[in-house]
Amino acid sequence: MKFLWWIVLGLVAFVLILFAVSNRESVSVALWPLPDVVALPLYLVVLGCLLIGFFVGQVTGWIGGWHWRREARRARVRIAALESELAAARAQPAGTRLPAAVLL
Repeated sequence: MKFLWWIVLGLVAFVLILFAVSNRESVSVALWPLPDVVALPLYLVVLGCLLIGFFVGQVTGWIGGWHWRREARRARVRIAALESELAAARAQPAGTRLPAAVLL
């Protein structure tokens, strides 16, 4: 599986390199409220937009998953408490334990 990952990664890198070599023409980039215009190679504009979109998507996904991370954190704390309670119950001598129906 790792070998397949490196093959796919190599193909993607090869395609990106071909794209960069093929699209070196300059384009003018301006942001509306700013008065300056910057001339950049087309491949930088396209790959930069893709990179910015990737990071915005990652941050959005991370923010959107806060609920699940909070629930997992709470579950870990609850599991640790229950495991320590179970270990304490198992450490008691057999005659002093309560029946299972009373523990529930």
